[in-house]
Amino acid sequence: MVAGNPHHSQIGRLRPPRHRAGPRARRWWTARAWLAVGGPALLVSGALLALSALFFPGALFWLAPLTAAALAPALGYALLAPARRCRTHAWEVGESAVYAASGWYWRRRRIVALAGVREVAVRRGPLQRLYGLATVTVTTGSTAADLRIAGVPEAEARTLAERIRPGVAA
Repeated sequence: MVAGNPHHSQIGRLRPPRHRAGPRARRWWTARAWLAVGGPALLVSGALLALSALFFPGALFWLAPLTAAALAPALGYALLAPARRCRTHAWEVGESAVYAASGWYWRRRRIVALAGVREVAVRRGPLQRLYGLATVTVTTGSTAADLRIAGVPEAEARTLAERIRPGVAA
């Protein structure tokens, strides 16, 4: 927080951006969560319990609850984070600035002046291509002001990038 900044107190009063992530973005974030956290946690827990049952059956009475307790945060993340991301991820392009909100735990709201935009890129990973989505990355002269708009339908991402691209009027 910057002391004496008259605009800082008004940041909390910003309305949410107009465009929100859609159902395909939620499915994409769910697939990412299962691939990154939920799936590996289930696989490791299952292998641990199976090996214990085969070689150390006496350990199952304490290992099964311990494994379930260790698995709970991973499953909670895989089930809850995608819905939370969908509620927070949004964007809007005005006449002079791009406004984006993101995050599932730490929420971020960024406003970047169109005049300060250096580069706009549309990126699509393999999982995003499967769901017909893209991420629009807006780069400025300051790394602190760069922003990413994730979970945008492919065609909309290209239109959004063209509208933000340096030298293009809004």
